[in-house]
Amino acid sequence: MYLCNNIDVLGNKKDKKTAIIIAGPTAIGKTSIAINLAQHFNTEIISSDSRQCYKEMTIATAVPSQEELAAVPHHFIHSHSIHQEMNAGKYEAYALNKAKEIFEKKDVVILCGGTGLYIKAFCEGIDDIPPVKKEIQEQIQKEYITDGLETLQKQLKELDYATFNHIDIQNSQRVMRALAVKISSGHSILEFQKEQPKERPFNIIKIALTLPREQLWERIEKRITEMTKAGLEEEARKLYQYKSFNALQTTGYQEIFDYIDGKYTFEEALEQIYIHTRQYAKRQKTWFKKDKQYKWFSPFECENIISHLENKLNSK
Repeated sequence: MYLCNNIDVLGNKKDKKTAIIIAGPTAIGKTSIAINLAQHFNTEIISSDSRQCYKEMTIATAVPSQEELAAVPHHFIHSHSIHQEMNAGKYEAYALNKAKEIFEKKDVVILCGGTGLYIKAFCEGIDDIPPVKKEIQEQIQKEYITDGLETLQKQLKELDYATFNHIDIQNSQRVMRALAVKISSGHSILEFQKEQPKERPFNIIKIALTLPREQLWERIEKRITEMTKAGLEEEARKLYQYKSFNALQTTGYQEIFDYIDGKYTFEEALEQIYIHTRQYAKRQKTWFKKDKQYKWFSPFECENIISHLENKLNSK
């Protein structure tokens, strides 16, 4: 039985459709919870993972299994190629259009993933940042590969000190993006980040998952072991020729590329993946903690999550 009234998506606030956000750090168990919720509410899932959309990338991106994908309809999984440009703005358009399609037949849609910027774009809109010249983007990516993140951090500090102090400078994608915008446009990326959140024609309920640090670290270690057994090295070798692509600036691939280049032994590369994944998980949790709209649960509290959502939906 549907929990929301089946009326036009552009109706009054209490009659709007509802997007349920399932967020949290990597390896926390978001996919399992999202599938349970999608089955409970008889609906579909839109991924908000910036890497699982690439059809050439499966193992290092922890794409849901075939059984999981078959359990409920998923969108933005293996939907694009690494040869296509994807960013938060493009994701916003994709996810909103897909949500609109789902809302034509369902009252609820599930958005699941750990890419905070993509979730923000879906919920609030994304700032209109001018496109970056392709040659500048490619040059920055080459510098990152040959000289490392520290070199790009120094450049950003010199060219755009305000942004350097504002963003997470350990996030290579953020650093490269900010540097590319500054060089291409002559303006700081902060100058384009002043718009007010956009009003969406649907309700939004935000759920985030958490675990004690030691338990999450164990899950991350287990996932890396499973990736290794599933053929992580072989997958990375197939993608090696594309290692300069933006899509491949991804933990799990970059470390194996370094192993192929002789920078690490295979065991050292796996240790680097573990370290970088833990760091990424910390950044994800920090990002989501800043948004006070999230209600936090353990991934083992599925029944409590459903109860919370039913209460929220019935109060709309």
